[in-house]
Amino acid sequence: MRPPSLAVVDEELAVYRRLLDLAWPIIGLNVLQVLALAVDTAMVGRLSHAEVALTGMGFASQLVFLLMVAMIGLTVGTVASVARAHGALETDRVDHIFHQSVQLTVLLGIAVAIIGNLAAPSLLAMLGANSASAAAGLAYLRPLLLGTVFNYLNILFAALMRGVGNTRLAFLVALVMNGLNLVFNYVLILGNWGFPSLGLAGAAIGTVLSQAIAAGLMWALLSRGAVPGLLATPGWRPLDGTLARELARIGWPAALDMVIFNAAFLTIIGMLARVDQAAVAAHGLGLRVQALAFVPGMSISQATGALVGQALGAGRPDDARRAVRASIVLATAVMSVLALMLVQLDATIVSLFDVDPTSNLGQYAIMWLRLLGYGMPLVGTAITFSGMLQGAGATALSLRINTFVTLGFQIPASAVFGFVLGWGAWGIWAAFPLSFVLRSAIGLWVYRSGTWAKVGARAA
Repeated sequence: MRPPSLAVVDEELAVYRRLLDLAWPIIGLNVLQVLALAVDTAMVGRLSHAEVALTGMGFASQLVFLLMVAMIGLTVGTVASVARAHGALETDRVDHIFHQSVQLTVLLGIAVAIIGNLAAPSLLAMLGANSASAAAGLAYLRPLLLGTVFNYLNILFAALMRGVGNTRLAFLVALVMNGLNLVFNYVLILGNWGFPSLGLAGAAIGTVLSQAIAAGLMWALLSRGAVPGLLATPGWRPLDGTLARELARIGWPAALDMVIFNAAFLTIIGMLARVDQAAVAAHGLGLRVQALAFVPGMSISQATGALVGQALGAGRPDDARRAVRASIVLATAVMSVLALMLVQLDATIVSLFDVDPTSNLGQYAIMWLRLLGYGMPLVGTAITFSGMLQGAGATALSLRINTFVTLGFQIPASAVFGFVLGWGAWGIWAAFPLSFVLRSAIGLWVYRSGTWAKVGARAA
């Protein structure tokens, strides 16, 4: 019999291995999703009216994130429910959640496509886009919104597979999708191979086409039993109101969480527009880099959520705590390494988007990237705690934390730093990395209290 101390070490190492096995395909998947946006940005940056086009994309990207909040809520509710059912070996319930969530996703995608296109001009104006930036934003936004359902289905399929502990297939399909996106954008944005140059509209059309093909491929694979526990069958089933309400109960705080998080970014854009339109373009460029840099930490957080949900569904709260501890170590270490790279290679990164680092736009972009880099280590810790709460179904607690930090500190601090103290764009941006200091401290306190595990156990 192994000594107790060695047995504990074996258990801890097993958690690290399980976490890494689940996380690396998620990292790959999220990197590919970000790269799709980066490809759009890089190619658009080669258009003759690049600065206006990039500014329009910056405004449009924020609206896409804002309109995605309901889908994020549905995804969080689905993952938490599927993970608990999978952990409890309730295969019939997993199948029921699978098909119901697919139907809800289709309905939601159609609704967002309609409402988003109708509201887009007013929302762009509200953000402070001038006429040229608004026209560019609409050219990119309208085709993208029309294909919303395909984007949402890809997100859902990846989330469902994460809930049952399979993350590799979604990564492989994403490889196909990104290859197609690269080809479509190459011919549609810049007008290569005899195709007309559609500019921003071409970027959106290419993205939607690749997403549609990927969603169809994923459904075909799932219908053939490629993922044990998830078998796609044709036909529309009656909507389960009870399940929909349960998914909403878990998911709506996560959706509102994202609304508040995006409100901070929308507020930043509004403030930056008062400083310089070039700062808005730099913000959009920086968001592409930020999305890529945050991917490892976010992916580890998502894997942690799945492990926490499975452990609590199986009645093993100690395993859930081990997963959280391992996640904190891994995410913080990885994000610290990326932070160093981001700060040291800022000018090189800006140049990759065909932007002169010495230009006005380039200087703003470097400023934003450095500030992001300084806050990266604590980002890893903070989003780990967020994944813990989502996996446990304790999304209402996560919402309260985010509301307090964002509305009580981040937004007011941006206004004070940017305008009251006269620090301009630097001050507006600086409040974002500083907010993660507070998020991490509160998250650590919640973890030690154990409240999240009790909520998750009751929800199971």
